[in-house]
Amino acid sequence: MSIPEPTRVTTLLLDADGTLFPSEEPAFAASAVVTQGFARHYGLTGDFSPEHLRLTTTGRNFRTTAQDLATSQGVRLDAGQLETWVRREKTEVTAHLGRVLTPQPDVIRALTALRRRYRLAVVSSSALTRLAACFAASGLDELLPADCRFSAEDSLPVPAGKPDPAVYRLALDRLGIAPDQAVALEDSASGVASAVAAGIATTGLVQFVPAGERADRIEELYRAGATRVLTSWRAFASDLVDDAARVTT
Repeated sequence: MSIPEPTRVTTLLLDADGTLFPSEEPAFAASAVVTQGFARHYGLTGDFSPEHLRLTTTGRNFRTTAQDLATSQGVRLDAGQLETWVRREKTEVTAHLGRVLTPQPDVIRALTALRRRYRLAVVSSSALTRLAACFAASGLDELLPADCRFSAEDSLPVPAGKPDPAVYRLALDRLGIAPDQAVALEDSASGVASAVAAGIATTGLVQFVPAGERADRIEELYRAGATRVLTSWRAFASDLVDDAARVTT
């Protein structure tokens, strides 16, 4: 997918976890406790450590992970059972992230500069309550208010986590824009695949990816369809400004 003409782009669609703040490691630390309880309850086997879950399920929400784990081992969940575990995981992870996340000055500077030129919106697999706690702890409430947040868990008629493109398509529809009027920013292959399937040119960002995993992640992002992969929010903001400047000069 080619990068859209800078003069067409009006909106930046931003992933949240691992993109706007370094939430992946602490989120999986809390989520793993619930996942382990879920596995014990249904007799599931496998590695449910925080690190293994982070490496294998980044970009997907707990609902999708739990469904896939159960299906892969022949366990059938009814809707009520699944919702009980989804609520439990949401509560535990939200509380933990609200305690441990802190503002990232470089992210705040970049977003402050970018919103002078672009409309900013958030497109996430996470629940809105989790996003609210993360944004409050990260100092992003004013830059990314509640009315510009789209959740694959809560905003869709039927929850559908990334890589399903439904949440990106919903964001385009609610914002009243065509795919080539937006650029998405994602840190995971499943997130990139979701945005690309919705027809949106997507930039990968690896600022919060552990240094030892960056080379592999960059390759994964390109394979998923990212048009470019950057290492910092500063580079992302500079690239967008430079693209626009080249068109207007």
